[in-house]
Amino acid sequence: MSHGMQSDHSADDSKQPVVVRGVDRLAAYAVHVLTASGAAIAALTAAAIFSESYSTAFLLMATAVVVDAVDGPLARRIRIRHVCPEIDGRKLDDIVDYLNYTFLPILLLAHAGWLPDPVWGWAAIPLVTSLFGFANVGAKEEQAGFFRGFPSYWNIVVFYVAVWLHGYGRWTVLALVLALSLLTVLPVRFVYPNRPPRWMPLFVGGGVIWLGVLLGLLMQYPDTSAGLVALSLVYPAVYVVLSIYLDVKTRNNRAA
Repeated sequence: MSHGMQSDHSADDSKQPVVVRGVDRLAAYAVHVLTASGAAIAALTAAAIFSESYSTAFLLMATAVVVDAVDGPLARRIRIRHVCPEIDGRKLDDIVDYLNYTFLPILLLAHAGWLPDPVWGWAAIPLVTSLFGFANVGAKEEQAGFFRGFPSYWNIVVFYVAVWLHGYGRWTVLALVLALSLLTVLPVRFVYPNRPPRWMPLFVGGGVIWLGVLLGLLMQYPDTSAGLVALSLVYPAVYVVLSIYLDVKTRNNRAA
C-alpha cells in the first residue's frame, strides 16, 4: 500500500508468555501515539494543499512515510501486540496510511487540476479502489514477500505527476490513474520493498538511493531537472520488472 512502506504492528508471532511492566505499557502507547501522529501530519498536509503550497504538502507526505517506516520496527521490538492488546495497531496504521498514501495525494491531484472534468468524479475512482485494497485481508503476503494488487503508492504517483507527467496533459494523467486503480483490485503481485523474496540488497539499497533522488527532486520543485526525473524513474522501472519476474517465477514453482 500502503501499503508501500506500511508498518506491521501485528507481525509479532511469538507464543511465549510476556511479563508486562509499566514501562513496557508506556513504550507501547508511545509507539501507538507515534503512529497516530500521522493523522496530525495529514491535517497539516490538507492545509498545505488547500493553500496551494504543494511543495510543503509533498514534504509532509515524506514525513509521514518516515514515521510509517519507523513505527513498525519499534512495534515489533517491544512486542506491542502482547504488551498492549486492547489497541489494534494494524487498524490504526491502515487508517493513517489510507489518509497519507491515498486520500491526500488524490486530493492534491484533484485540487491542482491535473485531472480532466469531472475532476472529483475521476478522483473518486482511486479513492474507492484503494479502500478495497486496504480492506483486503490477503493484500499483504508477508511470508512470500509480495503485495497483492497495486499497493496504493499514490503519494509517489502524484509526486511524479507533479514533477513530470502533468506536462503531457490531463488525459494522460487520467489514463495512468485508471490503470493503477484497476491494478489495485486485480490479482497481480508487487514485491514487498523491505521484505522481498529475493535480492534484498538490490530492493532495499536501490530504494534508499531512489528516495534520495526523490528528495533532490523535491528540493528543486517546481523547477525540476529533466535529467534527475529520468534518473529517478530507473528504480520504479526495475521494481516493476522484477516484481513481474518474481511473481511469475514463484507461481510457476508453486505449480511445479
